[in-house]
Amino acid sequence: MKILITGGAGFIGTHLTRHFSGRGDKVAVFDNLSRRGSVPNLLWLQKNVPGLEFIHGDIRDASALERAAQGREAIFHLAAQVAVTTSVANPRDDFKINALGTFNVLEAARASGMSPIVIYSSTNKVYGGMEAAKVVEEPARYSLAELPLGVAETWPLDFHSPYGCSKGTGDQYVRDYARIYGLPTVVFRQSAIYGERQFGVEDQGWLAHFVICATLGKPINIYGDGKQVRDMLYVGDLARAFERAVDKIETVKGKVFNIGGGPNFTLTIWSETGPMLEQLSGRKIPVQYGIWRPGDQRIYVSDIRKAERELGWKPEVAPKEGLARLWAWAQENKEQLV
Repeated sequence: MKILITGGAGFIGTHLTRHFSGRGDKVAVFDNLSRRGSVPNLLWLQKNVPGLEFIHGDIRDASALERAAQGREAIFHLAAQVAVTTSVANPRDDFKINALGTFNVLEAARASGMSPIVIYSSTNKVYGGMEAAKVVEEPARYSLAELPLGVAETWPLDFHSPYGCSKGTGDQYVRDYARIYGLPTVVFRQSAIYGERQFGVEDQGWLAHFVICATLGKPINIYGDGKQVRDMLYVGDLARAFERAVDKIETVKGKVFNIGGGPNFTLTIWSETGPMLEQLSGRKIPVQYGIWRPGDQRIYVSDIRKAERELGWKPEVAPKEGLARLWAWAQENKEQLV
């Protein structure tokens, strides 16, 4: 299969490129290399993926995307502006990248005449602040009293922040292009994805950011009380979900799936993550606590039963094991983290 991956030199894109190349697919990486870590990731791919095709391009350039989409049987759309804080500071650029960029991808797919599979990396942020969900504060974490299995795809959409609006716009466009134009599309509303080759920063990729800070001896800021809960999905498990969607496209096209660690693979921001990192590092890790950030959810956990049922998929790598892999990668690549 001939696959185009937008944002293919990013963290997730790098893993998808390696995964699908490993099963014999021909992968082209489309990336503008603007994100931190994209250049070393691309160099790593070029070293480890024979015959890799790289296209230096930007998803805001509709013509470049149309050229890149020619002859592709699948397009994985990962390229995005990914930080809420950045979207608030510059909502116009956020819109152009996430909303218009996704529209450009869909139109490029439609214009290709190939009717390629399009899988879109959406976000759980499309559910907004989830004020209607009853949150219970426990001694070391929060829980959803009425949603023990997490948030399902039927939860009402409620876009918060320019980032939520722009990603949600793409989410709904991708879904509707299956209905209106017959494109075989799939939307993945992803939770906290983590793993090797993730150059996390404070407002995106928090677990990798903590690992990098602990590795380099940099300060860590915790906003809120550190008991916030997220369901964690190791990137290798995400790659398997993409593969299942491709293989089952005739039955899952036009559908939306919550893709995350689910209720069995959760971590708190610091009350649980902190001790795990201290065990890996062998030392006490100091942190500074700050006030809650606007819109920060006390807890988000994906209900992944639809993906289990229709994709035949479920996560396999528990957070403790995945964190150990991420930590080992950081220790071996300190020069890239500075």
